[in-house]
Amino acid sequence: MPTLEDAQESATNAASWVEENWSTWLAIGLRVLLIVVIAAVLRVVVRRAITKLIDRMNRSVPGVEGTTLGGLLVNVERRRQRSQAIGSVLRSVASFLIMGTAALMVLATFEINLAPLLASAGVAGVAIGFGARNLVTDFLSGVFMILEDQYGVGDTVDAGVASGEVIEVGLRVTKLRGDNGEIWYVRNGEVKRIGNLSQGWATAGVNVTVRHDEDLDRVRRTLLAVGEEMSKEEPWNELLWGPIEVLGLDDVLLDSMVVRVSAKTMPGKALTVERELRWRIKKAFDAADIRIVGQLPPELAADADDPTAGVAAPSVYANTTSPQSERATPITPTTK
Repeated sequence: MPTLEDAQESATNAASWVEENWSTWLAIGLRVLLIVVIAAVLRVVVRRAITKLIDRMNRSVPGVEGTTLGGLLVNVERRRQRSQAIGSVLRSVASFLIMGTAALMVLATFEINLAPLLASAGVAGVAIGFGARNLVTDFLSGVFMILEDQYGVGDTVDAGVASGEVIEVGLRVTKLRGDNGEIWYVRNGEVKRIGNLSQGWATAGVNVTVRHDEDLDRVRRTLLAVGEEMSKEEPWNELLWGPIEVLGLDDVLLDSMVVRVSAKTMPGKALTVERELRWRIKKAFDAADIRIVGQLPPELAADADDPTAGVAAPSVYANTTSPQSERATPITPTTK
């Protein structure tokens, strides 16, 4: 059994060992505390700086809001989601770098060999990256899409796998609302190309088909008058970003001519402008007595609609779809 002298000797040795190493322990403890405090303070400062930067990005552009163009360029929801996504990524990356570096410095302070730990972490990272490669691909694709501002909330896009209006942009998934109201969840990694229909300008094009014997100069003057009148009226003067142009003959057939009318419009408003333009062109042609192919003259149209009329309407020609020829085949209405 240990004697009292052995116990006293052990206590003396322990006290001597503590007395010899307490300064080293104190230095290590202070170093670890200093690393932790600096890392925590740096993390808070960096995160606040990123938050302030994102808030500044999210502010409205002075002098632009309140106009149609301003509503297009400064979409509040789009800016908010984009800034939130960018801020979340930057804060996460900053926290990971700062705290990871601090943890490695603490381990190095205790004189722990970091080579095996780093090698194990590298192998684990490769395994996780290989197993979750689709998730990593989606995340990285989402980050670059947001940073490059390829599209945002309110844009109408064609993503290849789906198309529609963007209602939410995430780091992994983008939500699109289709034409019929359905919601598409598109993984960012699956998007190989993006066609943004809401950036820049759109083109409204209308093909006007008139009879082959119409005066082209009169047709051009009528179309130009329609375009000039439409460009001066609300709200078309804001939707039209350029004059309505008569491009000329787009096609010439045996019994008809196709005149092309085009105009630059606000993105996403081309279909609306085309419908209004067709409406105005039809009214203007009726007023100028310019007949569209397939449209009967007023006096003959009245006889055709009159059930008591005994005069047969003249033949109306319709284009054949035969691949051998493009001649017109007469279609004669039946006399009542």
